[in-house]
Amino acid sequence: MTFRGWPAEALEFYDGLEADNSKTYWTAHKSTYDDQVRGPMTELLAELEPEFGPAKIFRPYRDVRFSADKSPYKTSCAASFERGGYLQLTAAGLAAGAGAYMMEPARLARYRQAVAADASGLWLAGIVAELEGRGWSVTSHEQLKTVPRGFDKEHPRAELLRHKGLIAWHQFPLKPWLGTAKARGHVETFLRGCRPLQEWLATHT
Repeated sequence: MTFRGWPAEALEFYDGLEADNSKTYWTAHKSTYDDQVRGPMTELLAELEPEFGPAKIFRPYRDVRFSADKSPYKTSCAASFERGGYLQLTAAGLAAGAGAYMMEPARLARYRQAVAADASGLWLAGIVAELEGRGWSVTSHEQLKTVPRGFDKEHPRAELLRHKGLIAWHQFPLKPWLGTAKARGHVETFLRGCRPLQEWLATHT
């Protein structure tokens, strides 16, 4: 099958799910999810695989065992690439990310040392500036209020040192191209633009 974008019904599906996150709604609209949401995502990932590697679509069901929110369904269709990269479709449209969402302690320690060192740290700062110059945000899931212990509080890359992960993220504006094959090009541009960040993380962490 050829990817042709997501129709308006895909976003409307998630509008409805946000308003009524119930098995009744899900069952009544399951065919819309299969055909208009997951179907196009599957087609797009297949077309991107030769360049960006295999990708996996996450299950639509939430794990509510340890959550106060017992809503059974995720309000997004998301997928991650084995080589790095993330896509997400919600009622707000399409978003993409790349990088390290969270780092385990050993990797985080390597990241901080690389940020603090002039050669690797300046390289990363340049990558971040380039990404932000494209209108993409560079952030993390969690960050410290101050620089970690053992590092100069006045370090020129103090903000990067505070991060406990590092991701580039972009919520694409809701435009008519989302419903066409042109959506693929927007995703490719983002993932290609994030390669320097992925390479820096692979080299230094």
